[in-house]
Amino acid sequence: MKYNNIIHGIFHSRPNRFLAQVYVDGVLETVHVKNTGRCKELLLPGAEVILEVSDNPSRKTKYDLIAVYKEGLGLVNIDSQLCNKVVAEWLAEQEYDFVKAEYTYGASRFDFYMEKGDKRYLMEVKGCTLEIDGIGYFPDAPTERGVKHLRELTEAVKQGYHCSVAFVIPMEGVTEVRANVATHKAFGDALEEAKQAGVEVLFLPCRVLPEEVWVSLDWKKTGSSSAQTESPAEEVV
Repeated sequence: MKYNNIIHGIFHSRPNRFLAQVYVDGVLETVHVKNTGRCKELLLPGAEVILEVSDNPSRKTKYDLIAVYKEGLGLVNIDSQLCNKVVAEWLAEQEYDFVKAEYTYGASRFDFYMEKGDKRYLMEVKGCTLEIDGIGYFPDAPTERGVKHLRELTEAVKQGYHCSVAFVIPMEGVTEVRANVATHKAFGDALEEAKQAGVEVLFLPCRVLPEEVWVSLDWKKTGSSSAQTESPAEEVV
């Protein structure tokens, strides 16, 4: 996925989950944050951020905050809309016969439905921006919606679907995601139950540039025996 027009800024503050104050060429601007998660370990005063310039002149905010540089790690893309877009590009290279985004199954709408021969697939996509000691953790805030999706996928497996949850990792040097049970134990429990039922877990590390992000070649698939669902409670908040 490519961005059309980006600039650099310096993060100042985040008055609410939708807006941030960022210095652009020395001027304090109010910008839209394209991620409603906490991102507390990323959006720190003085952090260098990447902004996309809006092409809509009638918008109240001229910029979208899409990425931030984390000390010791590098660039982390926090654009919540990016994950489905890079997965769509990636799926187009995976030789499925049919791919449909935003597919309704049961009481949930899943990110992707695919077909290959007579096999049917459901995929839910989650973006991971929380990193501790080289490991990614999800979620960074409680997500009842995420628990609901996992339980629906578990049921869909029983109906013959091939189901997966794909963790997009929009930062380099991180290749694994674990459930952040310190923040939301129910998500970790639901993830473990889903894996035991046959839901596959995909880790999709990305190549991350200021103006472009794509799934790298070192993505991997895990089963119930190898994906870990524990987090260091004393560190993850």
